[in-house]
Amino acid sequence: MKLAFSRKHLCIPYAVFLVLFVIAPILIMLYYAFTDSQGTFTLANFGKIFTDVPTISAILTSLAVALLTTFLCLLIGYPVAYILARTGMKSSSTLLLLFITPMWINFVLRINAFKEFFAMINLLDKSAFFNTVIGMVYDFLPFMILPLYTTLIKMDKNVIEASQDLGANKFTTFVQVILPLSMPGIISGITMVFMPTMTNYVVSDILGRMQITILGKLIENYFMQNNWNMGAAISMFLLAIMFLFTFFTGGFKNEDNTRGGGLW
Repeated sequence: MKLAFSRKHLCIPYAVFLVLFVIAPILIMLYYAFTDSQGTFTLANFGKIFTDVPTISAILTSLAVALLTTFLCLLIGYPVAYILARTGMKSSSTLLLLFITPMWINFVLRINAFKEFFAMINLLDKSAFFNTVIGMVYDFLPFMILPLYTTLIKMDKNVIEASQDLGANKFTTFVQVILPLSMPGIISGITMVFMPTMTNYVVSDILGRMQITILGKLIENYFMQNNWNMGAAISMFLLAIMFLFTFFTGGFKNEDNTRGGGLW
């Protein structure tokens, strides 16, 4: 008997992967998050998140690092993306490649190289928080530049020319036309930078000399201490923050609502 093949069958490998490596791990984490060491249902793990001093300190430190890193990446990345978008296509592609190339190097190698550079200029032992933020900016800056560049390069040039024809100067055109139209790229860049910086403890361990603790490190500490229940609870708490952040920044909207317009 010949079996009929349908394009829907191509979804089977993806569905299996989704169940095994996404849904199943989340269900396991949910089980540990809502149980104690004896397997009894409890909400104490989540209550401890808001009462335990080390956990609160890690949350506040993570937020401070993430907010400052995101702000600096946006402050540096927007002008860079704007200049690249305004440059000729061949030149912009070459310059963009220079920003992306460091991402091809192993992450740990790049951070260790940055650590040696900080040691050479006697900054490694000055401020763990400052070193962590600078390392985060160095690592995540391309993730801010890429979505901004993609949005700006797709922006309809006729709209900008129309603004100038109507008498708007360059500053007014930027504030009232270019900046609002580039908002999808800004939101995408903020999303790609803000959330990972709250958990990327490799940078804080290497450049911060393990003197500050962010949420990712705190989760690792709990799992290393075989306290899976608290580790899972903080993981679910962080997952909820990611979901809410994505929801309120429009990350679940259709692609048509986030496009920057036609090609130049």
